[in-house]
Amino acid sequence: MSAPILTRASRLLGIRYPIVQGGLARVARAELCAAVSAAGGLGQIATAGLDGPEALRAEIAKVRAATDAPFGVNFPLGRTDITAMLEVALEEAVPVIALTAGNPAPWIKRIAGRAKVLVLIAGPELAKKAEAAGADLVATVGYEGGGHLGLGDETTMVMVPRVVRAVSIPVLASGGIADGAGLLAALALGAEGVEMGTRFVASVEARAHARYKQALVESQPQDTAIIKRSLRQPGRVIRTAYTEALNAREAAGAGPEELVPLIAGEVNEIGVGEGRLAESYVWAGQAVGLIEEVLPAGEIVARMAREAHAGLARLRAMLQPTG
Repeated sequence: MSAPILTRASRLLGIRYPIVQGGLARVARAELCAAVSAAGGLGQIATAGLDGPEALRAEIAKVRAATDAPFGVNFPLGRTDITAMLEVALEEAVPVIALTAGNPAPWIKRIAGRAKVLVLIAGPELAKKAEAAGADLVATVGYEGGGHLGLGDETTMVMVPRVVRAVSIPVLASGGIADGAGLLAALALGAEGVEMGTRFVASVEARAHARYKQALVESQPQDTAIIKRSLRQPGRVIRTAYTEALNAREAAGAGPEELVPLIAGEVNEIGVGEGRLAESYVWAGQAVGLIEEVLPAGEIVARMAREAHAGLARLRAMLQPTG
Protein backbone atom coordinates (compact mmCIF):
# COMPACT_ATOMS: atom_id res chain seq x y z
CA MET A 1 0.00 0.00 0.00
CA SER A 2 1.30 3.43 -0.93
CA ALA A 3 2.09 6.03 1.68
CA PRO A 4 -0.83 8.27 2.63
CA ILE A 5 -1.48 11.50 0.75
CA LEU A 6 -2.16 14.01 3.49
CA THR A 7 -4.24 17.07 2.65
CA ARG A 8 -6.85 19.03 4.54
CA ALA A 9 -9.48 17.05 2.64
CA SER A 10 -8.07 13.62 3.50
CA ARG A 11 -7.72 14.62 7.16
CA LEU A 12 -11.22 16.12 7.29
CA LEU A 13 -12.78 13.02 5.76
CA GLY A 14 -10.60 10.57 7.69
CA ILE A 15 -9.30 8.82 4.57
CA ARG A 16 -5.86 7.66 3.44
CA TYR A 17 -5.99 9.18 -0.05
CA PRO A 18 -7.98 12.28 -1.11
CA ILE A 19 -9.86 10.33 -3.78
CA VAL A 20 -13.66 10.67 -3.64
CA GLN A 21 -15.99 8.56 -5.76
CA GLY A 22 -18.71 10.63 -7.40
CA GLY A 23 -22.41 10.31 -6.64
CA LEU A 24 -23.13 8.30 -9.82
CA ALA A 25 -26.92 8.07 -9.97
CA ARG A 26 -28.16 4.48 -10.33
CA VAL A 27 -24.56 3.24 -10.44
CA ALA A 28 -23.10 3.77 -6.95
CA ARG A 29 -24.49 1.25 -4.51
CA ALA A 30 -23.02 -0.38 -1.42
CA GLU A 31 -20.59 -2.64 -3.29
CA LEU A 32 -18.83 0.23 -5.08
CA CYS A 33 -18.98 2.56 -2.09
CA ALA A 34 -17.45 -0.02 0.25
CA ALA A 35 -14.73 -1.01 -2.19
CA VAL A 36 -13.57 2.59 -2.66
CA SER A 37 -13.63 3.34 1.07
CA ALA A 38 -11.89 0.11 2.04
CA ALA A 39 -9.07 0.99 -0.36
CA GLY A 40 -8.46 4.34 1.34
CA GLY A 41 -10.68 6.67 -0.68
CA LEU A 42 -14.19 7.88 0.09
CA GLY A 43 -17.01 5.90 -1.48
CA GLN A 44 -20.54 7.20 -1.80
CA ILE A 45 -23.98 5.65 -2.04
CA ALA A 46 -26.17 7.33 -4.66
CA THR A 47 -29.72 8.00 -3.50
CA ALA A 48 -30.86 8.71 -7.08
CA GLY A 49 -32.64 5.59 -8.24
CA LEU A 50 -33.07 4.05 -4.78
CA ASP A 51 -36.56 2.89 -3.89
CA GLY A 52 -37.17 4.93 -0.75
CA PRO A 53 -35.62 5.53 2.68
CA GLU A 54 -35.50 1.91 3.81
CA ALA A 55 -33.63 0.97 0.65
CA LEU A 56 -31.01 3.54 1.64
CA ARG A 57 -30.86 2.13 5.15
CA ALA A 58 -30.21 -1.32 3.70
CA GLU A 59 -27.40 0.02 1.49
CA ILE A 60 -25.79 1.73 4.49
CA ALA A 61 -25.92 -1.55 6.41
CA LYS A 62 -24.23 -3.36 3.54
CA VAL A 63 -21.41 -0.83 3.46
CA ARG A 64 -20.86 -1.15 7.21
CA ALA A 65 -20.84 -4.94 6.95
CA ALA A 66 -18.05 -4.69 4.37
CA THR A 67 -15.82 -1.98 5.89
CA ASP A 68 -15.46 0.26 8.91
CA ALA A 69 -13.93 3.04 6.76
CA PRO A 70 -15.67 6.41 6.32
CA PHE A 71 -18.14 6.76 3.45
CA GLY A 72 -20.75 9.17 2.18
CA VAL A 73 -24.28 9.38 0.81
CA ASN A 74 -25.01 11.59 -2.20
CA PHE A 75 -28.23 13.59 -2.55
CA PRO A 76 -29.27 15.42 -5.75
CA LEU A 77 -31.34 18.49 -4.89
CA GLY A 78 -34.26 20.11 -6.65
CA ARG A 79 -35.85 17.09 -8.33
CA THR A 80 -37.39 15.20 -5.42
CA ASP A 81 -37.88 15.82 -1.71
CA ILE A 82 -34.86 14.31 0.02
CA THR A 83 -36.16 14.86 3.57
CA ALA A 84 -36.96 11.24 4.43
CA MET A 85 -33.79 9.80 2.95
CA LEU A 86 -31.62 12.47 4.55
CA GLU A 87 -33.15 11.68 7.92
CA VAL A 88 -32.18 8.03 7.46
CA ALA A 89 -28.60 9.02 6.65
CA LEU A 90 -28.45 11.20 9.77
CA GLU A 91 -30.06 8.55 11.96
CA GLU A 92 -27.44 6.09 10.72
CA ALA A 93 -24.64 8.60 11.48
CA VAL A 94 -23.26 8.54 7.94
CA PRO A 95 -19.94 10.43 8.15
CA VAL A 96 -20.27 12.47 4.94
CA ILE A 97 -23.30 13.94 3.15
CA ALA A 98 -22.79 15.16 -0.42
CA LEU A 99 -25.23 17.63 -1.98
CA THR A 100 -25.43 18.23 -5.71
CA ALA A 101 -27.48 20.73 -7.76
CA GLY A 102 -30.13 22.97 -6.26
CA ASN A 103 -29.70 25.19 -3.20
CA PRO A 104 -27.76 23.38 -0.46
CA ALA A 105 -28.19 26.05 2.25
CA PRO A 106 -31.38 24.76 3.97
CA TRP A 107 -30.11 21.19 3.90
CA ILE A 108 -26.74 22.17 5.36
CA LYS A 109 -28.63 23.79 8.26
CA ARG A 110 -30.58 20.59 8.77
CA ILE A 111 -27.38 18.52 8.84
CA ALA A 112 -25.84 21.03 11.31
CA GLY A 113 -22.71 19.28 12.53
CA ARG A 114 -24.11 15.74 12.35
CA ALA A 115 -21.98 14.93 9.28
CA LYS A 116 -19.34 16.51 7.11
CA VAL A 117 -20.93 18.27 4.12
CA LEU A 118 -19.49 18.14 0.61
CA VAL A 119 -21.17 20.35 -2.00
CA LEU A 120 -20.63 19.81 -5.72
CA ILE A 121 -20.37 23.17 -7.50
CA ALA A 122 -19.00 24.68 -10.70
CA GLY A 123 -16.96 27.84 -10.33
CA PRO A 124 -15.96 30.33 -7.65
CA GLU A 125 -19.30 32.08 -7.12
CA LEU A 126 -21.14 28.88 -6.25
CA ALA A 127 -18.18 27.80 -4.12
CA LYS A 128 -18.43 31.01 -2.07
CA LYS A 129 -22.16 30.47 -1.57
CA ALA A 130 -21.57 26.89 -0.40
CA GLU A 131 -18.88 28.03 2.02
CA ALA A 132 -21.12 30.80 3.40
CA ALA A 133 -23.89 28.25 3.90
CA GLY A 134 -21.59 26.09 6.01
CA ALA A 135 -20.18 23.46 3.64
CA ASP A 136 -17.06 21.70 4.93
CA LEU A 137 -15.59 21.27 1.46
CA VAL A 138 -16.56 21.66 -2.19
CA ALA A 139 -15.90 19.72 -5.36
CA THR A 140 -15.76 21.86 -8.49
CA VAL A 141 -16.51 20.20 -11.82
CA GLY A 142 -15.09 21.42 -15.10
CA TYR A 143 -16.39 21.18 -18.65
CA GLU A 144 -14.65 17.85 -19.23
CA GLY A 145 -16.69 16.11 -16.57
CA GLY A 146 -19.42 13.53 -17.01
CA GLY A 147 -22.96 13.96 -15.77
CA HIS A 148 -24.24 17.38 -14.80
CA LEU A 149 -21.94 20.34 -15.34
CA GLY A 150 -21.99 24.07 -14.71
CA LEU A 151 -23.69 26.45 -17.10
CA GLY A 152 -20.36 27.74 -18.42
CA ASP A 153 -17.77 25.89 -20.48
CA GLU A 154 -14.88 26.48 -18.08
CA THR A 155 -12.33 23.70 -17.96
CA THR A 156 -11.06 22.01 -14.83
CA MET A 157 -7.53 23.37 -15.35
CA VAL A 158 -8.80 26.96 -15.19
CA MET A 159 -11.65 26.50 -12.74
CA VAL A 160 -9.77 24.78 -9.92
CA PRO A 161 -7.26 27.53 -9.08
CA ARG A 162 -10.02 30.16 -9.35
CA VAL A 163 -12.15 28.26 -6.84
CA VAL A 164 -9.16 27.67 -4.55
CA ARG A 165 -8.54 31.43 -4.47
CA ALA A 166 -12.20 32.14 -3.77
CA VAL A 167 -12.74 30.03 -0.63
CA SER A 168 -10.87 28.95 2.47
CA ILE A 169 -12.40 25.47 2.79
CA PRO A 170 -10.79 22.48 1.00
CA VAL A 171 -11.50 22.10 -2.71
CA LEU A 172 -11.71 18.85 -4.68
CA ALA A 173 -11.10 18.89 -8.44
CA SER A 174 -13.54 17.05 -10.68
CA GLY A 175 -13.78 16.61 -14.44
CA GLY A 176 -11.28 14.89 -16.73
CA ILE A 177 -9.50 13.03 -13.91
CA ALA A 178 -9.01 9.28 -14.11
CA ASP A 179 -5.49 8.47 -12.92
CA GLY A 180 -2.67 9.41 -10.59
CA ALA A 181 -1.35 12.07 -12.94
CA GLY A 182 -4.72 13.80 -12.73
CA LEU A 183 -4.63 13.60 -8.94
CA LEU A 184 -1.13 15.06 -8.87
CA ALA A 185 -2.13 17.82 -11.29
CA ALA A 186 -5.13 18.69 -9.13
CA LEU A 187 -2.92 19.00 -6.07
CA ALA A 188 -0.52 21.20 -8.05
CA LEU A 189 -3.43 23.49 -8.96
CA GLY A 190 -4.21 23.99 -5.29
CA ALA A 191 -6.97 21.41 -4.86
CA GLU A 192 -6.73 19.06 -1.89
CA GLY A 193 -8.10 16.00 -3.61
CA VAL A 194 -10.27 14.81 -6.46
CA GLU A 195 -13.78 13.58 -7.07
CA MET A 196 -14.10 11.07 -9.92
CA GLY A 197 -17.15 9.61 -11.58
CA THR A 198 -16.49 8.11 -15.01
CA ARG A 199 -13.43 6.14 -13.93
CA PHE A 200 -15.43 4.44 -11.16
CA VAL A 201 -18.31 3.55 -13.49
CA ALA A 202 -15.73 1.44 -15.35
CA SER A 203 -15.12 -0.66 -12.24
CA VAL A 204 -16.08 -4.21 -11.35
CA GLU A 205 -18.31 -3.18 -8.45
CA ALA A 206 -20.25 -0.43 -10.23
CA ARG A 207 -23.93 -1.15 -10.77
CA ALA A 208 -23.69 -0.60 -14.52
CA HIS A 209 -24.34 -3.00 -17.37
CA ALA A 210 -21.28 -4.58 -18.97
CA ARG A 211 -22.10 -2.83 -22.27
CA TYR A 212 -22.03 0.55 -20.52
CA LYS A 213 -18.66 -0.22 -18.95
CA GLN A 214 -17.25 -1.50 -22.24
CA ALA A 215 -18.45 1.64 -24.01
CA LEU A 216 -16.39 3.70 -21.55
CA VAL A 217 -13.30 1.62 -22.34
CA GLU A 218 -13.82 1.91 -26.10
CA SER A 219 -14.78 5.61 -26.24
CA GLN A 220 -12.60 8.66 -26.87
CA PRO A 221 -13.34 12.22 -25.70
CA GLN A 222 -15.02 13.06 -29.00
CA ASP A 223 -17.46 10.21 -28.38
CA THR A 224 -19.11 12.24 -25.63
CA ALA A 225 -21.69 14.99 -26.04
CA ILE A 226 -23.60 17.49 -23.92
CA ILE A 227 -27.37 17.26 -23.63
CA LYS A 228 -30.02 19.43 -21.92
CA ARG A 229 -28.37 22.78 -22.62
CA SER A 230 -31.71 24.37 -23.49
CA LEU A 231 -33.07 23.27 -20.10
CA ARG A 232 -30.10 24.92 -18.37
CA GLN A 233 -29.13 21.51 -16.98
CA PRO A 234 -26.16 20.59 -19.20
CA GLY A 235 -24.75 17.12 -18.74
CA ARG A 236 -22.14 15.08 -20.60
CA VAL A 237 -23.05 11.64 -21.95
CA ILE A 238 -21.76 8.96 -24.28
CA ARG A 239 -22.80 9.93 -27.79
CA THR A 240 -25.46 7.51 -29.04
CA ALA A 241 -28.27 7.50 -31.59
CA TYR A 242 -30.59 8.46 -28.74
CA THR A 243 -28.55 11.46 -27.59
CA GLU A 244 -28.05 12.65 -31.18
CA ALA A 245 -31.82 12.59 -31.71
CA LEU A 246 -32.33 14.35 -28.40
CA ASN A 247 -29.91 17.12 -29.33
CA ALA A 248 -31.57 17.46 -32.72
CA ARG A 249 -34.90 18.05 -31.00
CA GLU A 250 -33.30 20.66 -28.74
CA ALA A 251 -31.78 22.40 -31.75
CA ALA A 252 -35.17 22.42 -33.45
CA GLY A 253 -36.65 24.27 -30.49
CA ALA A 254 -38.36 21.53 -28.50
CA GLY A 255 -39.61 22.77 -25.15
CA PRO A 256 -39.49 21.24 -21.67
CA GLU A 257 -42.81 19.47 -22.11
CA GLU A 258 -41.31 17.46 -24.96
CA LEU A 259 -37.77 17.04 -23.59
CA VAL A 260 -38.32 16.24 -19.92
CA PRO A 261 -39.90 12.80 -20.52
CA LEU A 262 -36.96 11.93 -22.77
CA ILE A 263 -34.42 12.53 -19.99
CA ALA A 264 -36.33 10.91 -17.12
CA GLY A 265 -34.48 8.64 -14.74
CA GLU A 266 -36.33 5.65 -16.13
CA VAL A 267 -34.76 6.35 -19.54
CA ASN A 268 -31.31 6.54 -17.98
CA GLU A 269 -31.96 3.17 -16.32
CA ILE A 270 -32.51 1.56 -19.74
CA GLY A 271 -28.84 2.22 -20.46
CA VAL A 272 -27.39 1.82 -16.97
CA GLY A 273 -29.20 -1.33 -15.94
CA GLU A 274 -30.13 -2.96 -19.24
CA GLY A 275 -27.25 -1.88 -21.46
CA ARG A 276 -29.53 -0.67 -24.27
CA LEU A 277 -27.36 2.34 -25.01
CA ALA A 278 -28.91 3.17 -28.39
CA GLU A 279 -32.27 3.66 -26.64
CA SER A 280 -31.03 5.72 -23.73
CA TYR A 281 -28.45 8.14 -22.40
CA VAL A 282 -25.65 7.30 -19.96
CA TRP A 283 -23.31 9.75 -18.28
CA ALA A 284 -19.61 9.89 -19.20
CA GLY A 285 -16.86 12.50 -19.12
CA GLN A 286 -13.98 13.14 -21.47
CA ALA A 287 -11.85 11.03 -19.12
CA VAL A 288 -13.06 8.05 -21.17
CA GLY A 289 -9.98 8.74 -23.27
CA LEU A 290 -7.84 7.70 -20.28
CA ILE A 291 -9.70 4.49 -19.41
CA GLU A 292 -8.25 1.31 -20.90
CA GLU A 293 -9.90 -1.44 -18.85
CA VAL A 294 -12.51 -2.23 -16.25
CA LEU A 295 -10.80 -2.71 -12.89
CA PRO A 296 -11.81 -3.44 -9.30
CA ALA A 297 -12.52 -0.13 -7.59
CA GLY A 298 -9.91 -0.80 -4.93
CA GLU A 299 -7.26 -1.28 -7.59
CA ILE A 300 -8.26 2.02 -9.20
CA VAL A 301 -7.65 3.79 -5.89
CA ALA A 302 -4.38 1.94 -5.20
CA ARG A 303 -3.08 2.52 -8.72
CA MET A 304 -3.88 6.23 -8.55
CA ALA A 305 -1.96 6.57 -5.29
CA ARG A 306 1.05 4.72 -6.73
CA GLU A 307 0.99 6.84 -9.88
CA ALA A 308 0.75 10.06 -7.91
CA HIS A 309 3.74 9.13 -5.74
CA ALA A 310 5.74 8.07 -8.81
CA GLY A 311 4.80 11.28 -10.61
CA LEU A 312 5.92 13.37 -7.66
CA ALA A 313 9.29 11.60 -7.63
CA ARG A 314 9.66 12.34 -11.34
CA LEU A 315 8.87 16.01 -10.80
CA ARG A 316 11.30 16.26 -7.92
CA ALA A 317 14.05 14.92 -10.16
CA MET A 318 13.20 17.54 -12.76
CA LEU A 319 12.81 20.50 -10.41
CA GLN A 320 16.33 20.65 -9.07
CA PRO A 321 17.25 23.67 -6.96
CA THR A 322 19.48 26.21 -8.62
CA GLY A 323 22.54 27.77 -7.15
